[in-house]
Amino acid sequence: MKGAIKYTMLAHRYTARYPLLTYVGTQVNFWVITNLVLVAVLHLEAIVISGVFNISVAGRLGPMVAAAVLFGLIHGLALGITGYKLDHKIFRNLPLGTIVILKTLISLVVLLTVLALLKYVLFAFIVTPPKQLPGVSFDDQAYSYTFLLLMIYYFFMTLVISFINQVNKRYGPGIVIPLLLGQYRTPKEEQRIFMFMDLKSSTATAERLGHLKYSSFIRDCFSDINDVLYPHAAQVYQYVGDEIVVTWAEEEGLKEGYCVRFFFACKMQFEKRAEYYRDNYGSLPEFKASLHSGPVTAVEIGEVKREIAYHGDTLNTAARIQSVCNDFQRSFLVSEELFNKVTSRFRATGERLGTVLLKGKASKVGIVSIDSIDGK
Repeated sequence: MKGAIKYTMLAHRYTARYPLLTYVGTQVNFWVITNLVLVAVLHLEAIVISGVFNISVAGRLGPMVAAAVLFGLIHGLALGITGYKLDHKIFRNLPLGTIVILKTLISLVVLLTVLALLKYVLFAFIVTPPKQLPGVSFDDQAYSYTFLLLMIYYFFMTLVISFINQVNKRYGPGIVIPLLLGQYRTPKEEQRIFMFMDLKSSTATAERLGHLKYSSFIRDCFSDINDVLYPHAAQVYQYVGDEIVVTWAEEEGLKEGYCVRFFFACKMQFEKRAEYYRDNYGSLPEFKASLHSGPVTAVEIGEVKREIAYHGDTLNTAARIQSVCNDFQRSFLVSEELFNKVTSRFRATGERLGTVLLKGKASKVGIVSIDSIDGK
């Protein structure tokens, strides 16, 4: 399990540092592998036909492999760059059906361009047998059938890469491989940090805006929070009403104080879009948050709807700490145990509020209010 956690941490770290390169790289790798599989199938089929009918129909494997890599690069780069830009600039506020149609059209345009290049530039060099048989030619009709074959193949491969992208969005980077390997089928213990973030004055805000506009308000808040997830190596664990639960592997969350800096990064993100929030909702969103770390068990649960669930007292404690934010009139409370771990490697200004007997707990927990980081 340690290997799976390390892999997930590295995937998050790489995605946070190079988001565009990660997105495009996934597309390129997938389409290169897809093309190589197609070349292998076609070449083996040609060998079988050659053996059965005693004729040479197998093309040269080397150029075919080179073409597969080349077109995989072209296809992956085109779809990766356009998909990334559109996801972050246009698609984020569009309905899912519209997104699917637009992405399908973009994929079709790229595919037609690649196939045209295949036909008019490299087809004879790569696919045509080295020795042309008497009375045999690869005419337009034959190419049409080949084109149809490739369209069907690439259509289903597009569905596969779309599925992979959706799984990555659902679970986050670095989770797909451990899931496929069954790492979470049985409970595994992990050291994790959890943050519970809840919207302040949510009832009053909902009454003022009305439930429809309030839902749009929550959607925009969570969208802005999502924009700062990757730079701080954070994962969304759950959305619960107007509350969001964020988590880190402990080692990753403590690195550079990510788990603390994330809260202040969210505040800065809201402030950057203050004009938008005031124009549309009349106020700037404010969240109260708690932070705690400790051992939890991770396990894949559900049949109709599968997800990775975390269980343990660590989550209960983090949730209870957040529930006393109003009692102390503070926005960001952290367990003293975690505060000591964070400040041993990262500068943060905090006020120790003493120990508190949280609801449902048998022993008191030390609480610290963090007011600023790096002197800010």
